[in-house]
Amino acid sequence: MMTPRRDIGLYVHVPFCRQRCRFCAFYLEIARAERIDAFRSALTREIALYRLQELFAGRPLQSIYLGGGTPTALPAVMLVAILELIRTTWPLGPSVEVTVEAHPSTVTAEDLNILADAGVNRISFGAESMNDEDFAPIGRPGSVQETESAVLAARAAGFTNINLDLMYGLPGQTRETWEKTLQSLLALDPSHVSCYALTIEEGTRLAQDIARDLVVRPDEAVQIDMESAAVRLLSEAGFTRYEISNYAKPGAVCRHNLLYWTGHDYLGLGPSAQSFVDGVRFGNIADLTAYVDSLEKHTLPVAERFILSSSDRRRDALVFGLRLIRGVALDTVESSGRHDKIHELVTRGLLELDTDRVRLTPLGQRYADTVAGELF
Repeated sequence: MMTPRRDIGLYVHVPFCRQRCRFCAFYLEIARAERIDAFRSALTREIALYRLQELFAGRPLQSIYLGGGTPTALPAVMLVAILELIRTTWPLGPSVEVTVEAHPSTVTAEDLNILADAGVNRISFGAESMNDEDFAPIGRPGSVQETESAVLAARAAGFTNINLDLMYGLPGQTRETWEKTLQSLLALDPSHVSCYALTIEEGTRLAQDIARDLVVRPDEAVQIDMESAAVRLLSEAGFTRYEISNYAKPGAVCRHNLLYWTGHDYLGLGPSAQSFVDGVRFGNIADLTAYVDSLEKHTLPVAERFILSSSDRRRDALVFGLRLIRGVALDTVESSGRHDKIHELVTRGLLELDTDRVRLTPLGQRYADTVAGELF
């Protein structure tokens, strides 16, 4: 059983964007002043309620992550006020990682200075591509120039830990244009890069465009080729691939995201945010109005809660741990009760075993969701 004093990660879902990209299936609303004010008031109440719970009180934060949505759709001073409230509610670990996600077009040099002065030490920009022609089919606003300017401004503000998110397999993108995107990104000298294959989520505008033959569906073989190019080019540039989609320079691994893959505790605040604390998974209502209404009644807005059994936790340790390139220890496999399935996946070339660990093969990394589905 975990002790209540164990350190914990904190995630805040800021459910606002200036517009919705066509590929996006996350819960969000278009940013409007009255809805932002309602969210801020409700979030304050949610933090106050958790302050009263013995399980959460006094637990040092090892990471704070403001994600979304687009957190920087809120004014920088409002984000700072949220961080200050968090700091007065929970003690901070000695080297707490504080991340804010940002769309490059939503931050100014002044905003970045405000965030850096407030103790934000990691900034994550959603670049998506370094080729302007890739943006129109996915409905992504802004330009490559804005990404370049935002990175330069972040570095001038004192940020040394800068992540850039990219997507590959975009409509019309080729292996050659993808490699140019990677080369242009590397010229910006980020410390961390995340590369995600474009997936078509049901109900999104992009899924509708594909159904109407307005956009070509991503070619899986081309995406696999693009992934190989990313592994090669980023490795040559000094990055280590430590998780299926994530690459870091030395010392720049995202500590908050590691919580998800290594079974550590994290608390999620805001509508649709997910949590895992003391062996229990629970998630908030994915609706801002319902979230606000619940907290106005001084009730936590939890929509679902699952108490994991010991076998559930061992299985999760295996499935989530396999997302890490280093894999998981063999004793995790031994305790998971999935021996037969593990050996079947080894036979199929999706997993590999050595003397003390099991990990995804390069083929398995490309079909990680399939492997996870078979292990659940």
